Amino acid sequence: MDTGPKPASICRREFMRRGSLSLASLAIGVGLAGAAGESKRKFRVGVQLYSVRDQCKANLAGTLAAVAAIGYEGVEFAGYHGHTAEQIRKLLDENGLVACGSHVALESLLEDKLDETVAFNRAIGNKFLIVPWLQLKSKQEWLDKARIFNELADKLAKHGMFIGYHAHAHDFEKFDGVAAWDLFFGHTRPQVIMQLDTGNCIAGGADPVAVLRKYPGRARTIHLKAHAPDPEAVIGEDKTDWTGVFETCESSGGTEWYIVEHETSKSPLDAIKRSFDALRKLGKV
Repeated sequence: MDTGPKPASICRREFMRRGSLSLASLAIGVGLAGAAGESKRKFRVGVQLYSVRDQCKANLAGTLAAVAAIGYEGVEFAGYHGHTAEQIRKLLDENGLVACGSHVALESLLEDKLDETVAFNRAIGNKFLIVPWLQLKSKQEWLDKARIFNELADKLAKHGMFIGYHAHAHDFEKFDGVAAWDLFFGHTRPQVIMQLDTGNCIAGGADPVAVLRKYPGRARTIHLKAHAPDPEAVIGEDKTDWTGVFETCESSGGTEWYIVEHETSKSPLDAIKRSFDALRKLGKV
């Protein structure tokens, strides 16, 4: 008796085998394409308006229009120059911009001032309240502030908002062998945003890539600032490890906004335009 497979069966089996291999190959190809697409995913890019502070003071409406024309999607405020929340929101909407943060004094988040600050930021569409400056003199003071930020994080969570802290060079001063930055972020909850400033971090003697890796997912917004002797230098015209910064932010899954800051140019609008162009060349916009 002939017990071997019939030719038709062989064809069907071979067809199924080849079909399975083709589907597997297709799946692998799609997966690789997806991974490649993810690595090239554009991030939202905003600008800290302190970069153009004099222009904002003189003509906020015109400055926001100029920022939008460059291509920025968001703006982070450093003061409102006498405008109401309703006026701010109208200017944002007219220019197709969103608020990607606001630098606010810690005092504006305490006790009876918190509700007013929350209401203002809700009206302008901002959920990131970033304290721009603390200069404390002891380990205990940093730990005490960390506790306050944790408490505020809980209160703001009820409103869908977040508190954060922005880096300056002195934040990397050490107390009992531990950097103030680590005292603070080592004792705050993940909900407290670590707004690293790459230039200030380097100025303080720290490595921004190492800091980002130590606190994965904490830099929901990050300031991109060149660190170079030339006050006109923009991103890529310095020795910052920008590849490492971007790879770390993008692999952690936490970063929502890249925020350009350039504080030292004699031509501020030109500096933030050159910064945006630099990010375009790097494939970030």
